[in-house]
Amino acid sequence: MTASLLRILAIFKKELLQLKRDKMTFGMVVMIPLIQLMLFGYAINTNVKDIPVGVVDHSQSTLSRVLVQTVQATNVVKFTQQFTTIDEAQQAIASAKVRAVLFIPKDVDNRLVQHPSVGFGLAEPASETLTRPIAQWLVDGSDTVIASTIKSLRMMPLSELLDKPANRTYPTFEVTLFYNPEQRTAVNIVPGLVAVILTMTMIMFTSAAIVREQERGNMELLITLPLRSLELMLGKVIPYVFIGFVQLFIILAMGHLLFSIPLGGNLAALALATLLFICASLVLGLVLSTIAKNQLQAMQMTVFILLPSILLSGFMFPYEGMPIAAQWIAECLPATHFMRLIRGIVLRDVELSSMSLDLLWLLAFTLVGLLVAAVRFKKTLD
Repeated sequence: MTASLLRILAIFKKELLQLKRDKMTFGMVVMIPLIQLMLFGYAINTNVKDIPVGVVDHSQSTLSRVLVQTVQATNVVKFTQQFTTIDEAQQAIASAKVRAVLFIPKDVDNRLVQHPSVGFGLAEPASETLTRPIAQWLVDGSDTVIASTIKSLRMMPLSELLDKPANRTYPTFEVTLFYNPEQRTAVNIVPGLVAVILTMTMIMFTSAAIVREQERGNMELLITLPLRSLELMLGKVIPYVFIGFVQLFIILAMGHLLFSIPLGGNLAALALATLLFICASLVLGLVLSTIAKNQLQAMQMTVFILLPSILLSGFMFPYEGMPIAAQWIAECLPATHFMRLIRGIVLRDVELSSMSLDLLWLLAFTLVGLLVAAVRFKKTLD
């Protein structure tokens, strides 16, 4: 028994020593719990505040300005833009410049006077005309969390607008949901799932590309071949581009068949956005592959990238609900930009010109990442 324990202890010490020498694995043991703690404890916030919204004020009265100030005082929304027409407002919602727009009609003063909260006290309204809200919210319903948060303002009390407190709360705002009026979660999740799955698979495929060649003893062969580093990187990436498009087709087709997800938008625009995102993800995997010493480390670094991509990209939690520092980190992730692109194209039929910054960011990320991977691979040959 004593000899058995000594042998177990010897193996135990050997594993600890090996873990100590494997600094990448040891770092992941420490960093992954810390990152999850920071993400879930600090960055992730389901109580969304300061949602960027716009206003269409056809009244231009003191009352309308007080109404805007009263709504913003809730800290639920933040008025960032002002539009002159409903068409302009709808275009801004479609391109995700704002998540909702408050429309204030010309007769807002009369609507307030006739509102049951003001004129009827505890009595029920005498007619449907008198129950009409004083203003209207136009909301991007594709994000169910944002839509539910805006809808929470529907019954906002009017006491702040009156000289006397309201005796009963009636609907203050009418709420109109675009793109997902039924507020089905699948409508928002399925397109976003494309970004998550492509992030996971594309990075995983290429993050082990270089170390796999080393472990199989093929590195000497690659050195002797008349290949430039950049040519090798491109050769590693291109086959997986087709795999990425196959995954895109499977997810969207099955989402349409099983969950009735609308497949609107320009297919050419979707193909271009997806191509840029696949390339960006593959190149990111190549960069990780030049850093990793073995396939286990490559897998660990893939998880290191995947967790923030899921939690910070807007897939599960609204981007607007995150602190500014977390939003900066999210902007560095390819998944964040593709999440906006695919939801905009598929759900809101947005023109790519309205989201050109996201496209340019993915293109720049791909070019810079490919250059970095090629340079780092050349260094490993030395």
